[in-house]
Amino acid sequence: MDIPSNRKLIRQGIAVSVALCLFGTAALAEPVGITTSKESLSAAYRGEVYSPYAQRSFSTFPLWGETHLHTGYSMDAGLFGNRTLHETGYRFALGEEVIASSGQPVKLSRPLDWLVIADHSDQMGFVQDIIKGDPVVLGTEQGRRWNAGIKGTSAEAQATSLDLIETFSQNKLDPKLVDAYAPGSDKYMTIWDHIVKTADKYNDPGTFTALIGYEWTSLVKGGNMHRNVIYRDDASRAGMVAPMTMAEPYGSQDPLDLYAWMEAYEEKTGGNVLAIAHNGNLSNGIMFPVDRQYTGRKIDKKYVEARAKWEPLYEVTQIKGDGEAHPLLSPNDEFADYGTWDEGSLDLLTPKTDDMLQYEYAREGLKNGLVLEEKLGTNPYKFGMVGATDSHTSMTTTEEENFMGKHTAYEASPNRLAHPFQETKAGVRFAWQMEASGLQAVWAEENTREAIFAAMQRKETYATTGPRIGLRFFGGWNFTDNDVKSRQPAFNGYEKGVPMGGDLRPREGNKAPSFMVYALRDPIGANLDRIQIIKGWTGSKGKTYEKVYDVAWSDNRKPDANGKLPPVGNTVDIENANWTNTIGASELAAVWSDPDFDPKQRAFYYTRVLEIPTPRWIVYDAYRYGIELPEGSTKTGQERAYSSPIWYTP
Repeated sequence: MDIPSNRKLIRQGIAVSVALCLFGTAALAEPVGITTSKESLSAAYRGEVYSPYAQRSFSTFPLWGETHLHTGYSMDAGLFGNRTLHETGYRFALGEEVIASSGQPVKLSRPLDWLVIADHSDQMGFVQDIIKGDPVVLGTEQGRRWNAGIKGTSAEAQATSLDLIETFSQNKLDPKLVDAYAPGSDKYMTIWDHIVKTADKYNDPGTFTALIGYEWTSLVKGGNMHRNVIYRDDASRAGMVAPMTMAEPYGSQDPLDLYAWMEAYEEKTGGNVLAIAHNGNLSNGIMFPVDRQYTGRKIDKKYVEARAKWEPLYEVTQIKGDGEAHPLLSPNDEFADYGTWDEGSLDLLTPKTDDMLQYEYAREGLKNGLVLEEKLGTNPYKFGMVGATDSHTSMTTTEEENFMGKHTAYEASPNRLAHPFQETKAGVRFAWQMEASGLQAVWAEENTREAIFAAMQRKETYATTGPRIGLRFFGGWNFTDNDVKSRQPAFNGYEKGVPMGGDLRPREGNKAPSFMVYALRDPIGANLDRIQIIKGWTGSKGKTYEKVYDVAWSDNRKPDANGKLPPVGNTVDIENANWTNTIGASELAAVWSDPDFDPKQRAFYYTRVLEIPTPRWIVYDAYRYGIELPEGSTKTGQERAYSSPIWYTP
């Protein structure tokens, strides 16, 4: 096992880790409620049948994957050197060793269970034709210039890439090129046909699921409004309709037009699709509008109902930063400043200001959704949590010691730490500020397109910043400590409550809601520091509030007089890129009842699980290449998991 962190500890403790993981199977792997009746759960729990897993469908572990991977078919991947396509992405996810575009062999420590490759829908395949000198491309002045530039020196190729991206984003492409690569054209549909059929080729029900998808790349004055569209369907349906694009005259930047496309697709094909909003920290305040859309159109019933219907999930963490919370929005949350990217959008046309932040981050979006529900009757931001990479290398790498970066230029090398990632009005952001994030777990009955898609729709899914932390979260009115101590808490969870992503059942008597949460460390990862439950709620006159509760923690620590829990400690050895599991806990569990519950107030609750501190990926780079760490760089972090919320409605 070639894992540079914790080498000695893992060799000595792997058997213990696996045993803990298997021991936790009963707690983390029972049937999901969608196909298991309350009666059968009760019968098993009462012992009327001996085997608690007989006569029902259940998942052995959370199924791990991601919904946001790019290949060389994406313009901004191909232009920056990615020459690999979908075959490489699927083979890598399956655990095979592949050769990256930078020429080095790369392999995951553990395969994924499922994957969505979501190339940008605009201009699919255009870059490949520029490189090979397609006659249609060479028939335009722009095409000839870009073909020559991309074959030139490294500096010329980079300048060409930036010129092409700027030309495209400002809708200044030669009309001949726009028409040739428009959705529905022969060139476009040839690429799309290859994409959907390749997904079918690698889809292996029960073993590995290849979900078809694409990224709709809305960009409003530099504000990122991207959505990833995920299909439940196979190639026979997905191939019938060209994806939605952004650029005019064939596409639109407005999410309402994307929702209309989704509805038309389902009506024509009989299939099913859903959308996931891109991590909003680069949206410049337009991802979660409260009063008006970026177009000036007022937020009304049509908007909130359409968004609630088509967007059940939100991408809360990825390479370009973590989007759960921001320290300016949550000043009382000591863990809010994690992987914060807030300098501005990628296109730099609008400088970032503090007043934009409340419309960009997940926690604030969840709170604003409660306000809109009170006003308009529907919560448009009632989303589950998703983690994904947004990698443009065709490789999903989220492990700190095995991180291959955002683009081919940021694949592992002695020089990448000093490589500028983007320049904003606030200054330069460097490659070392990227996050090795994130992953998504789904609680599905089986590893198939249908089951995974259904789990996403009901939001029984959670995000992590990379580790494969096991997490169960249930809400109800009657949970007790005995429920979580049973070693089979999910049986009690489904019988007495609802899982993550659900709505609390009607209130029973005068009780406050109770929540049962169980977390298990990644078997080859770091111990756990604590479990927290984050609550958001509405007050009077449209005001919203939040509070973070520590509900379970390791090492017998005691909160101080103000209720603040001491830090877990830090075992990281920067010089040797190492850490030890001599602090923290392998598993944590709690039943917690809301001490501040007001039955008149709308509220949501979600779980955040924190690991003990571990080295960031830049520490492994410094250790392997014998280089200095950048001045001012963050060297350690506490990786984490975010459950989907559970909502309470009066």
